[in-house]
Amino acid sequence: MHGILGIFFHLIGGFASGSFYMPFKKVKKWSWESYWIIGGLFSWLIVPPLAAWLTVPGFAGIIRETPSHIIGITILFGVLWGMGGLTYGLGVRYLGMSLGNSVVLGFCSAFGALVPSFYYNFFPAPGKTCFNDLLTKGWGQIVLAGIVLCLIGIYICGRAGMMKEKELTSADKLKSVSEFNLRKGLIVAVFSGIMSACFNFGIEAGKPMADTAVSLGMNPLYQNNVTYVVLLWGGLATNLIWCMILNARNKSFKDYTNKATPLFNNYFYSALAGTIWFMQFFFYGMGESKLGNGASSWILHMAFIILIANLWGIALKEWNGVSKKTKTTITLGIATIIMSVLLVGFGNSLK
Repeated sequence: MHGILGIFFHLIGGFASGSFYMPFKKVKKWSWESYWIIGGLFSWLIVPPLAAWLTVPGFAGIIRETPSHIIGITILFGVLWGMGGLTYGLGVRYLGMSLGNSVVLGFCSAFGALVPSFYYNFFPAPGKTCFNDLLTKGWGQIVLAGIVLCLIGIYICGRAGMMKEKELTSADKLKSVSEFNLRKGLIVAVFSGIMSACFNFGIEAGKPMADTAVSLGMNPLYQNNVTYVVLLWGGLATNLIWCMILNARNKSFKDYTNKATPLFNNYFYSALAGTIWFMQFFFYGMGESKLGNGASSWILHMAFIILIANLWGIALKEWNGVSKKTKTTITLGIATIIMSVLLVGFGNSLK
């Protein structure tokens, strides 16, 4: 039952992450940096402490009592993850919802799932999965096979994107992804995927705060919410600095008060996108409490996001105008990712 609940929570979180960019499409006449940072203020500054206040009473006291070196390393990983978050938005702009998410999150899933297991190989900790477990134990080999299968699915989706670029005319691109640029998008997406994996490392670094919450009698289901408050400070710092630089460079500070734009709608949809974004990790924390952190939780979360984002890409007709072979290829990629989710979930249930 714990495994089923964990997978269900990751599915909800994946849906939130795979869908959060949709409200941004309702923002009109604002520069990217303007709506991105308004959404980010809700994602990283407003909603996380509200969620912690509702689920982990006294979270501020836990943070105050946490040793400074734990706070520092957690924030550092948040800063590094913030770089991935920034370039994630660019990846989606250049590649579209389906291909952009597939490439970004493919690299994110591989690094985020496997690097902690390598770490715990050298620095063992109770309840943590090390890479030797994945290699030598039956359940671990199944989980590892699921990770490999997920990466194969990512490759197939990327291949479909290359086929798409060759087939689409300029007019078709305007109808699907107006800024479609495979070369630029892939460079940005690879960087974003690697840096985005730092979020999982930040959760590991801030684990003492979650452990303290549990020791104080808080519901283990919400233990990571106190860690998110600190981790997301780092993400906020990276994104805020860069967006302010872009506001100054592009003279887009006027967006925030420009009455020639639909100000209320722009603020509302940006805030909605930011809130939906945070919900992915709210439910990730719930899923992690049921499955345990490490390869299983991270790969499940990433795979569900990829799946939902690809379904949105189909709904938005990002693959209109391409051949049947290309559509078959992207469908095969999505199906492979679904199989990887089932395989990882089965391996974790054996654990």
